[in-house]
Amino acid sequence: MSKKLYTEYEIEILQKNPNVKSASSKSITYSPVFKIKVVKESKSGMTSTAIFENAGLPEDLLGKGKAHQCVRRWKNSMAIRGQEGFHTETRGKGTRSEGGKMGSIEEQLEEAKARIAYLEGNLDLVKKLEFQGRSVKNEKGNVLKTCERYELINSIIREYSLKGMVKSLCEIAEVSRSGYYYWKNNEATRYKRYEQDSNDFELLYQVYIEKNKCGVEEIKMALEAEYDIVMNHKKIRRILRIYGIMSPIRKAKPYKKMMKATQEHKTKKNLVNRDFDRGTPYKVLLTDITYLPYGNSQMAYLSAVKDGATGEIVAHHFATSLKMNLVYQTLGKLECITSDMPYTERYLHSDQGFHYTNPTYQSNVEKMGFIQSMSRRGNCWDNAPMESFFGHMKDVILSERHESLQGLWNSVEEYISFYNHSRYQKKLKKMTPVAYRDHLLWTA
Repeated sequence: MSKKLYTEYEIEILQKNPNVKSASSKSITYSPVFKIKVVKESKSGMTSTAIFENAGLPEDLLGKGKAHQCVRRWKNSMAIRGQEGFHTETRGKGTRSEGGKMGSIEEQLEEAKARIAYLEGNLDLVKKLEFQGRSVKNEKGNVLKTCERYELINSIIREYSLKGMVKSLCEIAEVSRSGYYYWKNNEATRYKRYEQDSNDFELLYQVYIEKNKCGVEEIKMALEAEYDIVMNHKKIRRILRIYGIMSPIRKAKPYKKMMKATQEHKTKKNLVNRDFDRGTPYKVLLTDITYLPYGNSQMAYLSAVKDGATGEIVAHHFATSLKMNLVYQTLGKLECITSDMPYTERYLHSDQGFHYTNPTYQSNVEKMGFIQSMSRRGNCWDNAPMESFFGHMKDVILSERHESLQGLWNSVEEYISFYNHSRYQKKLKKMTPVAYRDHLLWTA
């Protein structure tokens, strides 16, 4: 029978009962008069449960079987010591008779139960460590944290109601006994920290959702810019890890072979040479095309132009076909933005796709006043900023299935607007692309 632990509310009720001398979370001490009365009424034929209920001590308060246990123990005590024995506290002093002889069969049974519970407690701790695959020390390095060991020790002691086991369990878990007691006595401090973490998590989760499941660094920048709150990135990462919140992370792809591809296309040279940020907006513009699935294995395509200095998406076009009109429309939108700007040396960089090697496309680029540049053959790193944008955009947009083209188009427009105006970036001095563009133009 597991020992019941009484709550503060139950202890308060017990202490108000005239038949109870004192009560704690683990035990109840009854008055001698009540013990004598219980024994007499039990001998008269009343049940243990009825006696305690009449005294204002129901079974749901004391615990199942507690009344019967007390009556049996008090009867044995009266048979050995008489009524005077109830006026002397004997708990914890042993019940062996003179000469060192063993007590009654019931007492020996209780001692045997205690020893069994002690062994079960030790075994249960070891099983829990093995079940988690994180023993105190193992070759895999999955070391159980000290606080987690304290939690296991405490749960074993409470579950089996064991006394005098702390030293043994601490030896199994390889922690100090003083450390365990220090951890136990600081429960109130830990609770305050958990409560503060819970309040902080509500704000962090709100920013996490608003910024389309962004990472720790972006959450930190958003807190500083929009909430005027400075929070250490380690604290943000710790709180999100506790609640199981993780930002979608794209796996690295094996581009080693691609980086070895140094053969240049004869049509256009790589004039940008990965120098994307020239410190001036609209100096180096990057363009590419990506695919977006929707509906029943249907495909849509997005052509976009990105500013290498600010990261802003300055022009884009959405279509269901890969025909040349996709890039022509993108060029038209780009021309509307750059046509009124003073003439200067500008580059439009792309890969060696058939759209960008098309003579008509190249002629249009030249008429717009741009110098065309192309990545080396099969080398995506030469257009890395554009590839990075498409990757992050797909992480967000394709996390949900889009059944209609209109729904997909709306998601694309919303994300590009969010990216330009609301997505803070550390490399942009913790600004958004549009804000950083205005900053560069103002300080130029």
